[in-house]
Amino acid sequence: MTYGWNDLDDIAIALAEKYPGHDPLKVRFTDLLDWVLALDGFTGKREESNESKLEAIQMAWLEEYREQQ
Repeated sequence: MTYGWNDLDDIAIALAEKYPGHDPLKVRFTDLLDWVLALDGFTGKREESNESKLEAIQMAWLEEYREQQ
């Protein structure tokens, strides 16, 4: 399965699985960007990223994080 910047739920689930227990609100956007780019199946490019996309990913991941608590 592949996904890109607009697949927020897929990214959030992948981050929650790869980084269990990490509070998304404590992850710097520079680290979040690197983590997203390193996800298996992620096809987006660094230059396509922006602050609003990273914030949306962070909020989607936060929902996943809270569900796991």
